[in-house]
Amino acid sequence: MFLAFRESVSTALRAALAAREYPTDDLGIEEPPGDVDAVLASSVAFRLANAAGAPPPKLAAELASEIDPDEYAYLDRVETTGPYINFHPDEAYFADTLQSAQDDGYGTLDSKSESVVVEHTSANPTGPVHVGRARNPIVGDAVANLLSYAGYDVDRHYYVNDAGRQIAVFTWAYETFDEDDLEEPPARDRIEYDMVRYYRKGNEFLENASAEDVDAAETEIQHILQGLEAGDEEVYERVTVVVDSVLEGMRACLSRLPAEFDEFVKETRFMRNGDAADVIARLKELDEAVYEDEAWQLTFEEIEKNLVFLRADGTSLYTTRDLAHHEWKFDNYDRAVTVLGEDHRLQADQLRAALDLLGNDTDALDNVFYGWVNLPGGEGMSTRQGTGIQLDDLLDEAVARAREEVESRLDDRLRDDDLSEADIDRIARQVGIGAVRYDIVSKQPSKGITFQWEEALNFEAQSAPYVQYVHARCCGILAEADGVDPAAEIGPLETAAERELLRTIARFPGVVDDAAGDLEPHRVATYTREIAERFNAFYRACPVLDADPETRAARLALVSASKHAVANALDILGVEAPESM
Repeated sequence: MFLAFRESVSTALRAALAAREYPTDDLGIEEPPGDVDAVLASSVAFRLANAAGAPPPKLAAELASEIDPDEYAYLDRVETTGPYINFHPDEAYFADTLQSAQDDGYGTLDSKSESVVVEHTSANPTGPVHVGRARNPIVGDAVANLLSYAGYDVDRHYYVNDAGRQIAVFTWAYETFDEDDLEEPPARDRIEYDMVRYYRKGNEFLENASAEDVDAAETEIQHILQGLEAGDEEVYERVTVVVDSVLEGMRACLSRLPAEFDEFVKETRFMRNGDAADVIARLKELDEAVYEDEAWQLTFEEIEKNLVFLRADGTSLYTTRDLAHHEWKFDNYDRAVTVLGEDHRLQADQLRAALDLLGNDTDALDNVFYGWVNLPGGEGMSTRQGTGIQLDDLLDEAVARAREEVESRLDDRLRDDDLSEADIDRIARQVGIGAVRYDIVSKQPSKGITFQWEEALNFEAQSAPYVQYVHARCCGILAEADGVDPAAEIGPLETAAERELLRTIARFPGVVDDAAGDLEPHRVATYTREIAERFNAFYRACPVLDADPETRAARLALVSASKHAVANALDILGVEAPESM
């Protein structure tokens, strides 16, 4: 309904501008301030005032007079407030919203028949996932969810760096040292925690061993890199043992968030099938390619740093192989979205520029950049040194803290259902992990954040538990009722609290559409806080189960609609919606 109403407003305003012979390229449609009783407003009169030779309020009134609401779906009336043109929906808009939001899939938009690959996380398989990188899978998964809700056909990919020096060092170390050479037991009983000890041992050896021993090790490491470049099957199998073992554990960790993937795409794939070699040959033919400092490099007009794409020893680099990877994406998908840390901006710029030079249409490529996640005190995050806090540790503590909070609230629960230990465990997991995800994804990605427990797990503030509790409350009300009447009408919903809640529910499809267009899932988090506030205001002001039959039916439908909007908004964010808390 909101999208249809917005389309009616756009059509009506465009026609009014054309009738007055004004340009129609910028309609200035936006949500009005909270004190304006309209669903949409336009500030177009500001933009055109000088050209029209009239003050904005007068121009707004002229444009409003050109619009006949009867000609447009869901449009009731058009009014002006100073320079703003305000658009009000009719009762059919609210009635259809109430009915539409009874659907479990409310907020899911029509198919756009467009495929999108979302690549995220893609952390090097050298050890456990650590907190500093936690934002990538959380933001990436939310972006993929958002695009799926918006009607795109979405695949989720993890690009595996299984050909770089780190992996060669890891493979050499795993084959060189045994358990007796390692100083500490695994931090957890999972494969990547076991394997990372070999990686640390290898790096320690290369830093501290004698020059002769280091030279011998470097010779073997170089042999591994050369073997991968040459497509040596035996070398590839050696590397695969290490990479797949670590990935197995990393997947187990990420599944706790959860962050699932449709495919793990290895960069050696593009070395073995010849795509990387083809890219190198084409790069060498470009006018921008130079051989300097014993390496082939690509120069750019607007990027100061050259892209080294082939070393003197004949080995390619990560970005070289990623060029082949992206051309494969372009061949198989309509759009490609990549979630990257802020420290990869230069690499992303070089990649895009190189793809342009190779003749690709890079309009199909979008990047979402994120800042780092820090913990109070600025704990280190170096996996190379083996320090810092792993994502598993953060999630364990989140669940433990959530359990304490849930148990402390048991005596204050409004519902009289008894929670078993299994129920408390489930709720603690839903609330704890949900708090981590929500706190991270609710912030604008480009800004670094410091994770604060007292904020993330605050049941009273604008946090995941605050929103989750609204869903649980909706479920509790509906459980006590004898079902929702599918024929419930909007008529009895007349109070300001009821109308504000329904107005907010109606906006959800528009939030999905706008947030997906800008790849900004944090806007959905903002929406969840708004609808939670509206629902709580409604709950305080409007009895549901004790109302007269007609009002009771309408309010139960409103509770059901709220439940679906909250549940699906949380689902986009990857946060579970508990039925009881």
